[in-house]
Amino acid sequence: MTALPFPLAEAPDDATSEIGRKLFAGDVQFLKGVVAMDGLPPADRIEVCFAGRSNVGKSSLINALTGRKGLARASNTPGRTQEINFFTLGDDRYLVDLPGYGFANAPVAVVEKWQRLLKAYLAGRASLRRAFVLIDARHGTKSVDEEIMALLDQSAVPFQVVLTKADKVKSRDMEPMLAQVRKTLAKHPAAFPEMVLTSSEKGDGLATLRAVIATLV
Repeated sequence: MTALPFPLAEAPDDATSEIGRKLFAGDVQFLKGVVAMDGLPPADRIEVCFAGRSNVGKSSLINALTGRKGLARASNTPGRTQEINFFTLGDDRYLVDLPGYGFANAPVAVVEKWQRLLKAYLAGRASLRRAFVLIDARHGTKSVDEEIMALLDQSAVPFQVVLTKADKVKSRDMEPMLAQVRKTLAKHPAAFPEMVLTSSEKGDGLATLRAVIATLV
């Protein structure tokens, strides 16, 4: 049987799962919100970032990963938060929360400024090991997702798709959605060859994503 492109990542073994659990059970702190490149913290840690369109469940996922309900704050107004938020993860990692993209409820000039900052960050951050692009499993990829994927391609930043809200998807709709996402990813050279299926509410896939982040070097 031919293996599907971009398969769902398998659950980690017990030892790797424990590495991920320990990292996220340890010290996680909000460091700062950045609105300009000169505000970035030193690039002296392994760094991962989370990107996703507004209301994809990014804050909920970060909070679920860390077991801290109020760590990442969701805005009730899509596109309101225009900062790159840095969190320290243990002694040697940054977890970076990028602003939600799409449907930005902000003046055009503000959106353009944020887009310039995002491009500069992605292109110029040598310590960035991987971007996690969050896709709502109920809807699959949209054109705005392809825009961020293209930007990651151009910036030569490896990205991995994390499907959110998997518990909200009917079983009959899962395979068509996965096929649609795989078709999208096939066009993007920076796409990592595995996806992670998650549910912040049910806890599905969290151990897998923790292990992926904890074992990046």
